[in-house]
Amino acid sequence: MIRALQIEPVKCTGCLQCEMACSYEKEGVFNPAKSRIKVFNFHEEGRMVPYTCTQCAEAWCLHACPVDAIRLDAETGAKIVVDVLCVGCKVCTIACPFGTINYNASAGVVVKCDLCDGDPECAKACPTEAITYVDADWTGLERMRDWADKTANEQPQA
Repeated sequence: MIRALQIEPVKCTGCLQCEMACSYEKEGVFNPAKSRIKVFNFHEEGRMVPYTCTQCAEAWCLHACPVDAIRLDAETGAKIVVDVLCVGCKVCTIACPFGTINYNASAGVVVKCDLCDGDPECAKACPTEAITYVDADWTGLERMRDWADKTANEQPQA
């Protein structure tokens, strides 16, 4: 069963535990700047929203890589960067429509979420369950139901 990260922005408090857990797991330091998940602060709305690679089916990053350094992990469904193959050209960063692939200048390669080999630290660290790791087929079902319930109860505007 392929699983995916499900992000529910309304549950995010902006604690940055996801960023800290990711940076420690991947880089060995507690440094949000080195995290593969970012929490975006919508100041005007007073909301925080975590975002990271969605491991999209289209995988534009994978198809754009001229040296085939981005590969599909068949077990997790993650698109992973093979560091020894990456030449640091950054074509994948341009191809990604979501901006979730970043260039690591000190290593000379790109970095992106790889789902921590199927055990994502960001989801484990999130105290409010704004980030969960669920069956990929069900990531949007609850949100669709919630939206349907909300719109069913609204009165049409005249």
